[in-house]
Amino acid sequence: MPGALVLVRHGESVGNADGLFTGWLDVPLSARGQDEARAAGRVLREAGVLPDVVHTSLLRRAIVSALLTLDAADRLWVPMHLTWRLNERHYGALQGMSKEQIRDEFGERQFAAWRRSYAVVPPSLDPSSPFAQDHDPRYAGEPVPHAECLADVPVRAMPYWRDAIEPDLRAGRTVLVVAHGNSVRALLKVLLGIGDDEIAHLEVPTAAPLLFQPDENLHLGEGRYLDPEAAEEATLRAWSAYGGRDGPR
Repeated sequence: MPGALVLVRHGESVGNADGLFTGWLDVPLSARGQDEARAAGRVLREAGVLPDVVHTSLLRRAIVSALLTLDAADRLWVPMHLTWRLNERHYGALQGMSKEQIRDEFGERQFAAWRRSYAVVPPSLDPSSPFAQDHDPRYAGEPVPHAECLADVPVRAMPYWRDAIEPDLRAGRTVLVVAHGNSVRALLKVLLGIGDDEIAHLEVPTAAPLLFQPDENLHLGEGRYLDPEAAEEATLRAWSAYGGRDGPR
């Protein structure tokens, strides 16, 4: 039988707390985010869902979340694999910008399209920008994007799913994936067959372990949050941060 899959978005980052389009900017966790990641590890431990292997992105908010979660679950010793393919969506020229500023400057409709639509790409980021990753050594030899819509994320994430995560599941391992709001949404869209319009309303709460028990064909079926109350609280907090004006985010 395949192993279990646990998807977790990183804990709150300082970019989340400040209301920024963060994308590939390598911002740290906030103090709340660190506490959230530790709480996620305690939830895993208490539920008896103990990771055998971890996959995460190359961004510190995900890496540190994974480490804090594993430490709290007493699984800090398990293998960890890092890949840019699980990075957050690249927000292009919006990276580092205030969401409120973009909303005020470009209007509600354009803001919502850039932020939540499946196929609208934000303005491209100039490679010479201090917010660009073209010369970041962690991406040497990799195709660094200058802007992505959500539809671009599964194009890079799904090959990693097939080549690295699926084999772990087929080997019966409990697999923890600690990624980002949009990389988790991208995986769920493909793996659960979520529609283009419906995905705009799917919110992934911070540091809320989402458990799946795949069948022998690795169909995920219905997942469940191991701490549904904490997941709902984090979702409502994300929504209310923008007055509920554009739905869950």
